[in-house]
Parts: sequence; structure tokens; C-alpha cells
Amino acid sequence: MIDRRAIPPYAQESTWAAGDGHAIRRIDWPGGEHPRGSILFLPGRGDFYEKYLETLDEWHRAGWRVTASDWRGQAGSGRLGKDAVTGHIDDFGTWIDDLALLWQRWTAETPGPHVLAAHSMGGHVVLRALVAKRVTPDAVVLSAPMTGMNGPPLPLPILHAVARTMCRLGDPARQAWKWSEKPGELPAKRANLLTHDPVRYADEQWWRDNRPQLVMGPASWRWVERAYASWMELEKPGALEGVDVPVLIVSTASDKLVSHPANLRAAARLPRGEILALGAEAHHEVLREVDSVRGRITGVIADFLDRSAPRRAAAA
Repeated sequence: MIDRRAIPPYAQESTWAAGDGHAIRRIDWPGGEHPRGSILFLPGRGDFYEKYLETLDEWHRAGWRVTASDWRGQAGSGRLGKDAVTGHIDDFGTWIDDLALLWQRWTAETPGPHVLAAHSMGGHVVLRALVAKRVTPDAVVLSAPMTGMNGPPLPLPILHAVARTMCRLGDPARQAWKWSEKPGELPAKRANLLTHDPVRYADEQWWRDNRPQLVMGPASWRWVERAYASWMELEKPGALEGVDVPVLIVSTASDKLVSHPANLRAAARLPRGEILALGAEAHHEVLREVDSVRGRITGVIADFLDRSAPRRAAAA
């Protein structure tokens, strides 16, 4: 079993340069002599790849060549707002451009089949990139993707209009919600939103304590406004219907952060979509749940990849 609080000695951390030169972190597990294929993983909002070392290493031990990357502006890849903790972005299109460039470079240097995997906001950006034909994976695995946000039960255009008004009424880079009383300390009840496993949850605080650059708090109002605008892009008729790639969505009805109903609709709209719908047994971070729940999830993912991205025959 991997030590979730240490970078494996056979994994290598580095950075890659986005189109404008922005340095973005990545971590790579090298493939063996005959790798199963390659998986590129992207985390969620305010997230960092250290939280997913367990899953990434399991994929590696199953024969995959594995890479994970930050999003620009969070974790160890700088900040785009006016302080060290607020999650800010000018437009989700910036992240789509970054992903498209990384995808182009990564697929050129890694063996196929090529799989995109992502969590939460990362899943949203991956779907936007798929709709725009900016990436061409053989299969996609989305963990509690942010196809929509779990918020006030109002029509999406009204939610977007409110966020747009909040951007006009003050600094769009200001925080959109309250954090904990002590900067850098996770809110007391946050664990109840993410996982039933207290030890896996504690891993996150350990990494934040030992790598302070990973600490991030609330999103900015501009992030919120752009998230609603991006959600509207996914809701357009024909958007998800035009994605001709096998996509597995893992979603839970107890999710308080992203919209489970939106995930169910997305899976139904995707021509080759599949859904693993969970209930009270799983919170938002499904890949960091207790062993009994997580084992079922990773098993379904493995079966999906065996069917959708089978190992390619070795060249004669």
C-alpha cells in the first residue's frame, strides 16, 4: 500500500510551460517495458494532485503510464488573484487552452490508448474541451464532475445574472464566500462534504501543512460568474450530444458541492456515456472514500477502461 503522505520514489515531479510561459506543476509515473496505456489526471477546484497519489499509484501498478497536472492558478502553480489563497480565473477558456496544449504534448510523448481522468471542476473543463474538440482521448473517467453546481434552486440564467451583478458591485477578484476563522485551516465541518474516511481526509491537511503553497480557500466572484457561464455552454443543445467518446461519470446523490441531477442528465446526453450513481455511502471525493466504497468505484473504473481503452497489441 502506498504512503499517501509521500511522493513515491519512482514518480517524478516537474513543471511544464503553458502557451504564455506560465509554469504549471506535473507529476509522472513512468511506464514499464510494455505499458497498458497512459492516463492524464486533472484535479478539482482548489485541489492538488497530492490528494490522489493513492489512485494514481494504483493505476500505475495496473500497468498505466500516469501523469497528473495542476491547473494554473492553484496548488503549486501560482495564483491569478490578488492574494495567496483566493481561487481566481479570468475565464474557463484559459484552462481549456492549457489542457489542449498539455494534451498535444503529452500524447506525443506517451503510449496509447490515452485516457483523460478528472475530478470535480477538472471534469467540467475536460467536458468543455471535449465539446470543443480540443482533446481526443480514447476514454474519459470523471469523478464527481462539476457538470453543474449544487446551489440555490434557481434557473441558471438568473444564477449567472446574480454573479455578474456581484462582479460589477465590487472587486471581481474578492472571495465569494467565507472561509474558516484561521487562514490556512480547513473549515470545521468541511469533512462532512468530502469523505466518510477521517484518515484520508486528514491527509489533505498534512499536505497543506507540509507544502504551504498548496493552500487555497474560496473562489472569487469572477470564478463563480465564469463557472455559471461555462455551465451554460454545456447545457446548450447538441453540446454533450456531439461528444463521441466513452465517458464514465461517477456521481453521488449525497454530493453537496456539485449537482448530481446535472451529472445524471450529462451521462444520458453523452452518446457513449455511462454512470455509476452512488448514494449516502459516498460524499463528493469519491476516490478518497472508505475502502469498501472506494474499492467498488475503482473496480467499475477498471472494468470501464478494459472495455473502452483496451491494451493495444504489441508491434510485431
